[in-house]
Amino acid sequence: MKLYSITRRLIATVLLVEFVSAICVTGLAMVYEKHAHFTSFDVMLRGRADSLLGAVQDAGDEQDNVMLDGTGLDVPRRDIFEVRDADNRLLGRSPNWDGPTPADLASRSGDFLRLSVKGRRYRVLRLQGVRIVDPDDKGGGIPRHVTILYGARIDPVWESIVKAVEFYALTSLGLLLVTGVLMYWLLNRELEPLRQLAAQASGVSVNSWDFAPPDAARKTAELAPLALALETVLHGLRRSFLQQNRFISDAAHELKTAVAVTKSSLQLLAMKHRTAAEYEVGIEQCQSDCQRLEEIVAKMLTLARIENESAIVAAPSATDLVQCVRQVADEFETMAQINRLRIRIAVPERAIVNIEPEECRLLCSNLLLNAIQHSSPDSGIKLTVEGQGTTAELRVEDHGDGIDPSVLPHIFERFYRGDPSRSRKTGGTGLGLAICKAIALKFHGDIDISSQLGAGTTVIVRLPLAQPVHPLIAERETARP
Repeated sequence: MKLYSITRRLIATVLLVEFVSAICVTGLAMVYEKHAHFTSFDVMLRGRADSLLGAVQDAGDEQDNVMLDGTGLDVPRRDIFEVRDADNRLLGRSPNWDGPTPADLASRSGDFLRLSVKGRRYRVLRLQGVRIVDPDDKGGGIPRHVTILYGARIDPVWESIVKAVEFYALTSLGLLLVTGVLMYWLLNRELEPLRQLAAQASGVSVNSWDFAPPDAARKTAELAPLALALETVLHGLRRSFLQQNRFISDAAHELKTAVAVTKSSLQLLAMKHRTAAEYEVGIEQCQSDCQRLEEIVAKMLTLARIENESAIVAAPSATDLVQCVRQVADEFETMAQINRLRIRIAVPERAIVNIEPEECRLLCSNLLLNAIQHSSPDSGIKLTVEGQGTTAELRVEDHGDGIDPSVLPHIFERFYRGDPSRSRKTGGTGLGLAICKAIALKFHGDIDISSQLGAGTTVIVRLPLAQPVHPLIAERETARP
């Protein structure tokens, strides 16, 4: 896959925009300079034509004609002019011009003619004027109409326009060059925190999870969210990786222990000839060991299934959490009496939650079994269901020995045991609470646990409600053992 550079693309885009802008500015400059120069040029032509009109004087003849008095008349040598009276008599003409042709006069545009004289372009003003002969006579004198053609070369005007436009164009190109160099330097300088962040991230591996975003990335508004996201993701990956390694190690240990116990029971039976009763006891022990091994494998498979299905669960079935709690309490009533415990439930008439019925039952039974195993004799366990807005809250409270605060952060991890010797008087597998958390997360809920040493433990599960919870609460307590 071909890589592309953001820096080069940004520079190219900005330069392209500036180049288009420069073309537009140059075009506008051309229009403006042309208008300004030709406006000044036309004013100059009109002024010089007025000077010629002022040089038209009384000829002093009997017909009261007019003539062109060239005394003191200063006309540039390159300019052309012609003066005629109303009878089309030529009064004067510049020596470098033979006068306009009929075709030239046909090219009139307003008061101006566009002529080519000896291969050079001229702009010629056609001015109609009036001179008064004998203004002191009675009646105010005799008016004489005069037509003046005055032109000048436009090549110098265009040269001035081109020079002005060249200045704008060269200035724009210079700005483009300066902008390109400046942008390249600034982008490389400002993207340095991103390169540092990438270098830090590239150093992360399964053997090295150290990742500390550079301060420059943390202080950059655009990079701070990315740095935080990378740090959070890598922290979660590191935790998941370590948890997976610990899970594999713990699972291997659990299975190895169970297999070793079963193997030792069989070896003990094979050491010598035994009576039928002794073989029967040994076989029962082996069956018990195999049952524990089977229980571990079954819970591992259950946890894997729940976690694998959590990403694809769509619309779970609606389940009555209250009915599920009551059924589980009835199932464990005998076990509670054997352990000299009483179970009290406080629930509304019903609480319909978005969870599969089988997994709801598994969640409730794991929590109640865990509470029974860790409760002190002659104490009680309370199961409560309440509506909290759009969620239903299941609370399981026991009055056992409690959990050490250092253990609480790891209580939902698989196979985790606070006792380093891994001996458990309850005989559990260490997967019950991990399964409960997986179920809660699968159905967009959550689970919390709080505990005090010597006072007991409370587990709270929150699940999304499918229907509002009825406000009336019914309480029931199992018979005292």
